[in-house]
Amino acid sequence: MKSGFVVGDCLRVLKATPGESFQACITSPPYWGLRDYGVEGQIGAEPTVDAYLEQLVNVFREVRRTLKKNGTLWLNIGDSYTSGGRTWRDADKKNPARGMNYRAATPKGLKPKDLIGVPWKLAFALQADGWYLRSDIIWSKPNPQPESVKDRPTRAHEYVFLFSKSERYFYDADAVKEPAVDGRTKRSRRTVWTIQSEPLREAHFATFPPKLVEPCVLASTRRGEVVLDPFFGAGTVGVVAASLGRVYFGVELNEDYADIARRRLER
Repeated sequence: MKSGFVVGDCLRVLKATPGESFQACITSPPYWGLRDYGVEGQIGAEPTVDAYLEQLVNVFREVRRTLKKNGTLWLNIGDSYTSGGRTWRDADKKNPARGMNYRAATPKGLKPKDLIGVPWKLAFALQADGWYLRSDIIWSKPNPQPESVKDRPTRAHEYVFLFSKSERYFYDADAVKEPAVDGRTKRSRRTVWTIQSEPLREAHFATFPPKLVEPCVLASTRRGEVVLDPFFGAGTVGVVAASLGRVYFGVELNEDYADIARRRLER
């Protein structure tokens, strides 16, 4: 397989892909209720969080089918709060992408201002669907998105979940060792990764930072093996995979993001 990506619906593309095509999947799907991408069929704009989870379970079921038996999934996902009955949200100068002309209703059983717990809801849904949930990794952000709230701490982390297709799978622990406290030796990588978020001027939103993708690629693949990203976005997984001698395959629904990815990969 040669590196490349296609523009289209990831579920349809994956269903047409032969089984056991990829060694690893590294991806960050759209978060629920946080951004309007303005594209028909977008994931993340479902009226309920349960419908969102069902959509992603269906996608990742096909991901599991197309992974090698010893393959892994690295899934970055963020959380959100209930809308409190609001039906829209203004953009602002610092974050134009936050503007939305829809807001989902407060999920059943929750209250206005509740933290929804989307990452763990999704992790447990995938676990129930057959994935092995192997690790929860905290992506700690030294430069989090500013928030105007005054009655809770500013969010400065997201989750990266490591799933495997089988009980035994490929994981290169030596490739991702980190400096020990003494600075002279190395130790097994821990589950808190402190990595700055990186805005991409062309896209007006913070993208999957390359330094977050790199250890996932190194731990889960060898040179020449294929990395999948079904939510390709601006193409960061492809950029990192290519730089490390891996093959990448991506799927992206949004034509505008596909154009950004194309330019980045050409550079």
